[in-house]
Amino acid sequence: MYEAFYGLREPPFHVTADPAFLFLSSQHRDAMEHLDYGIRQRLGFLEITGEVGCGKTTIIKALVDRLPASVTTSVILNPRLSDVQLLEAIVRDFGLTPARHTRAALTETLNAFLLEQRRQDRTAVLIIDEAQTLSVRTLEQIRLLSNLETTKDKLLQIVLVGQPELAEKLAEPLLRPLRQRIAVRYRIQPLGAEEVAAYVAHRLRAAGAVEEQIAFTPEAVEAVAAYSQGLPRAINHVCDKALLAGFVRECRRIDQSLIQQAIRAVEGLAEPTEESHESDYRRLAESPVSTI
Repeated sequence: MYEAFYGLREPPFHVTADPAFLFLSSQHRDAMEHLDYGIRQRLGFLEITGEVGCGKTTIIKALVDRLPASVTTSVILNPRLSDVQLLEAIVRDFGLTPARHTRAALTETLNAFLLEQRRQDRTAVLIIDEAQTLSVRTLEQIRLLSNLETTKDKLLQIVLVGQPELAEKLAEPLLRPLRQRIAVRYRIQPLGAEEVAAYVAHRLRAAGAVEEQIAFTPEAVEAVAAYSQGLPRAINHVCDKALLAGFVRECRRIDQSLIQQAIRAVEGLAEPTEESHESDYRRLAESPVSTI
């Protein structure tokens, strides 16, 4: 809606996990390096955790794009499945067609595939997002997959990605055998205040912004940092609302007052007067870039 007004190619703060907008903070860079190292060294189990909205899924997608052609991946984004259903989803995502859909047949098909990958000097990687939602039984099934190995290394590299609750679940006594197999662990922390400023500037540049047409004041960025607590998803929500508010006001300089208005909108606390409500929508309707 507001892209033409600000001279943007696309919205800079959409919340989908788009690797083209990936901002590699020191935390995200370390997470990528840990994953890359664990996969290349065939260490078996890797664990990445972080709060909701910290950029875990974006990192996963960027990692898959950057892995060499010798790596075959299966990415499970919605693991709320039974243990057998998850095994079937993994086999299917690797592009395999088992003779039967029993646990034994699925495991046999996967093992044959992994052995062939190893003979070709290829690496097979399973990435499971939102892993904190997995049941204990399903996690135990995943542990059993790590038993597929040669005398030298693991045939399947398994990356568990989830919220901090994942680490808590893996600490349960029943999952002790799995926890002991995790070779690499990393927890992504929120962005610091300076990184929030760099993040906002990065997203704007990636969307084609030029300083003459759009700018966030330092006070505005400070307000974004304070509200978001350094979580990229929260930053995106507030900044997107602020750009919309600036468009409505025909203002290309995003200041603290626009950020506060955006925060109220995100929190569902905005209560515009009838006069301002009608005025805002009249401007939208009359704007040459409006979609109304």
